[in-house]
This record gives sequence, C-alpha cells and structure tokens, in this order.
Amino acid sequence: MDVFTALQTAVSGLKAQSFSLDNISGNIANSQTTGYKRIDTSFVDLIAEQQTPSRQVAGSVGAYSRLTTTIQGSFDATDIGTNMALNGDGFFVVQTKSSDAAGQPTFQTGDKYTRRGDFAPDKDGYLVNGGGSYLKGTTINPATGQVSSEGPVRVSTSLLAAKPTTSITYSANLPKTPATTNVSADLPGSELLPTAGFANNPPGANPIGPAAVMPNEESLLLDNSILGPSLTLYSASGGPVSLATRWAKVDNATTGAGDVWNLFYLANSTATSMTTPPVPKWINAGTDFTFNASGQLTSPAATSTPIPDVTIDGANLGPISLNYGAGGLTQYNTADGRVTTNTQQQDGYASGSLLSTQVGDDGTISGTYSNGSTLALARINVVQFANSDGLKSDSYGNYEQTLGSGPALLGLKGTTIIGGNVERSNTDIAGEFSKMIVTQQAYSANTKVMSTAQDMMSALINIIR
Repeated sequence: MDVFTALQTAVSGLKAQSFSLDNISGNIANSQTTGYKRIDTSFVDLIAEQQTPSRQVAGSVGAYSRLTTTIQGSFDATDIGTNMALNGDGFFVVQTKSSDAAGQPTFQTGDKYTRRGDFAPDKDGYLVNGGGSYLKGTTINPATGQVSSEGPVRVSTSLLAAKPTTSITYSANLPKTPATTNVSADLPGSELLPTAGFANNPPGANPIGPAAVMPNEESLLLDNSILGPSLTLYSASGGPVSLATRWAKVDNATTGAGDVWNLFYLANSTATSMTTPPVPKWINAGTDFTFNASGQLTSPAATSTPIPDVTIDGANLGPISLNYGAGGLTQYNTADGRVTTNTQQQDGYASGSLLSTQVGDDGTISGTYSNGSTLALARINVVQFANSDGLKSDSYGNYEQTLGSGPALLGLKGTTIIGGNVERSNTDIAGEFSKMIVTQQAYSANTKVMSTAQDMMSALINIIR
C-alpha cells in the first residue's frame, strides 16, 4: 500500500463513518416514534488487492446497516382501548389506503407488516395507526358471533339489537335433605313435596310433581321446596323479565329408584285465587331430575333439557334450554340444606350502544355495551418470520417481505398482545450519543490520515526542487 492508497482508504473510512452517523441521526430522530426499531451499523474490511501472508496490510472499510427488529421496546400504557403492543416476536398485518371512492375507502393490494400498534378507529370505524396503515384481521358480527368480513378491521358503533333469551347455563348442588318448612328429621319422607295435594298432579305421572300450582296451592309448594336459580331473562324486544324458581324434592330412594327433583318457575306473580279466569301461579319445568345414592345425576342422560313455552307475567319467551353440562347438577349432603349455585347465566340481553373496546392477549377485540354485554368484535392477524431482520424497511414504520425474511407465518407462537399499550422505540438515547462520539472521533482520525498523506506527498515533491 502506498500513500495514494492510504488516501483512498481514508476516504472509505470517511464514507463509512458518515454512513454510521446517518443511522445514528435517524435513530435519535425516531427515539419517540411508536414501534420504531433502531438501525445499527456494521463495519467490514475490504481487501484492495491480492495479498500474501507476509505482505498483508489493512484495506479499506465498508459500512452496512444491521436491523434490530427482534429487539423488544418498552411499553407505554394509553387510554385508548384499541391500542396494542406485541410482547415477543411477530408483526401486525396492515394495508394502506389508496383512495376513497363514493365515500368508501379502497385499499392497496399486498400486505405490509408493522410493530406500530397505536391503532384507533377512523371516521368509518376502520382501525388505523399513526403511520396511516390499516390493521387486518377478521371482523365479527357481535350479535351473531359469526365472521362478517376478512381484511381491514372495522369496529361498528351501530346500536346492538336486543337478543332474546334462548338458553340458561346452570350448575349447582341440591342438598340431600332440603331445609323446607315442613321437614322433620324424625319423619321419613317429610322433605318431599306432597304431590297428592295438588289439583294439577297428572294421574299416573308420579314421581313427577304437579304440572302447575294454582294460587291457593302456593303455600304448599313454598313450604315444601327451596329457592332455585333467580335471574333476569330478556324477551324478543329486549324487555327484562324476572325469573324466580324453586326446587322441590318429589321422591326419594326409599320409595323409588332414586332421589327425584322438580324445578318450578313463577309464571304469574300477581295471580290470586280471585283471578278470572283462574291461572296457575307456578309452572313445573316438566323434567324429573333423578340422582343415585352417590349424588350423581342419572336422568335425564343429556346435558341439557328444554323448558317448553316459557311465559312469565304475560311475556312469552318461547322454549328455553336449561344447560347444566356433564356433572353440573349433583346431590350431596349440606349443612344448611340449601342449593349451592356454581354457575348461573343466560344468553339474552337488551339493546345497547358501544361504550368501550379492549384487546385480549389472544388478539380478540371485544366491545362493552351499555346493556352490560361484552362481545367479540374482531380478531387481528399476527405473523412471524424465520428471519425478521431480513425484512425490508418501508416508510411509516412498515416492513415488506423479502427472500431473506422468508414467508409470513400466521399465528402468535408464544407472543402475547397487550391491549391499551403501545411499544416504544428501542432506541437508547445515551447509547446513540456514545456511538456518535466514537463516530466523530473515527471521522476526525480519518481526516488526520488524509492530512498526513498530504504532508508526505508534499515532502516527496519538495525533494526535486
């Protein structure tokens, strides 16, 4: 290597340090950019000519960018429910909008990928981040739970229509000996409902209890039964209807094949013996629930049973399914003789407006409505790459797939989504300042090489003067 080559090498050093400073300045400029991944600089030596082991000399230098897309940034909590951050590897799938035609947005084809999760609804309800990219996923109809579209996620703010109650999920333990008014430890069978005392006891239908309880028979039912599930149901118009029930034991193992219970519900709360025409006050749900000596339900064999044509205080709800599941109903001894309820809920609701949204760690976007319901609105797409650092950076915090990154692989794969948060830039200002000082010194040192080479060439020229 001669003096002229040293000049060329110093120039390559100046270019490399300038390139490094360019990356440092970009990192500092984006230190507050949501989801930004800093770009580091790698330096490699370049051999200018063929060398032998005894004549190896330092060559010039090249500078290349090194991405840090796999390095996690810290999280900032926000007050926006649709903001989200990825804890782990992965990227949100986004599209960019090309135009608005007839008031409807159109989107460019081809997916892009980002870590920028500051998504919020635009005027049309589409979730868009601060870089103008629209989140992709599956939009769900909250009323039906069915998929309504695939593509850019749209959160509807339309009024949620009322849903009538069609099923009740219920699990409980019924006491072996119910604490009824007439029960007596010294009188076997006193815990049973005396079905013979009811006018609506179907002949030959024992052990099932009376099909209906008239107002003048109500005290007999109340004295020989215990409280069952009580909850609010909803009619087709969304009107609330109060359901009150009672459990009555109508047979036991000493007289039959097992302990048998019936469920009654209050059908006409204002009915009296003077009501014309006479109407029943309590209705039997119509099923014998039979338990064996071990307290397990043996009949019915199914995990649910229908309650036909439910009408409460004039509000017709139609048939309702009572779902208790496998092992949901048991009969064990209890100290207080009361029902121990484990699960009690129903699937209906009144109409409501959207109050807030939140994102679950599995990527489900849910909405909370004014009627108290929380329903799924969408599921977002998250993808992984075999080599995330092989992605091509795009403007506005987006990345594009390349041959080096490999194809996008759909799924979280251990990554969780943190709702109400955004990922900060992974730029460390102190670290960038340190690198900037080193870069400045290296740049100055290269200029010193150039000035020294200039002095040497000047000395060589002065020899012949």
